[in-house]
This record gives sequence, C-alpha cells and structure tokens, in this order.
Amino acid sequence: MPKRVLQGTVVSDKGEKTIVVKVERRFTHPVMKKTVRRSKNYHAHDEANSAKVGQTVFIEECRPFSKLKTWKLVEGEAAPSTEAGEAA
Repeated sequence: MPKRVLQGTVVSDKGEKTIVVKVERRFTHPVMKKTVRRSKNYHAHDEANSAKVGQTVFIEECRPFSKLKTWKLVEGEAAPSTEAGEAA
C-alpha cells in the first residue's frame, strides 16, 4: 500500500526534531454547494531540524515515532512557492 504524502505549511519548529505542519483541504459542502476549507495540524519528524516556520513542505506517512508523530518530512523536496519566496 503506498504511503500518503501531504503538502502543508510549517507552523511550529519549536520541538527537537519535530515540526507542526498545517495541511489544508478544500471540498464542496454537500448541502450548500459552496467550497469549504478545512485544516488540520500534523506533527512530523524532522531529523535534521531543517524546516523553518512559513516553509511549504511535503510530509509522508510512516511508522509512529511517538504518541503524536506518525509523519516524517520528505527530504530534498521543497514546494515551488518556498523557493520563489526566498529568491525575491
């Protein structure tokens, strides 16, 4: 079974080797037929402490590292908007 990969924004990097990533999903409301945005925070393992607040990153499902951490940062991949923001 393939591992899920999500894209989100880092909202916290305070923990040691841990980041908190906010992932936003959009869907059409079944009754109102209006596009609704829902977000959820995921704790992810960041071995190198490389991610900073505000970066857009990819996280991948993995074995549990702790009670809350069942995701890890995908190394070597950064979202295109992150690189464009730093270059400007």
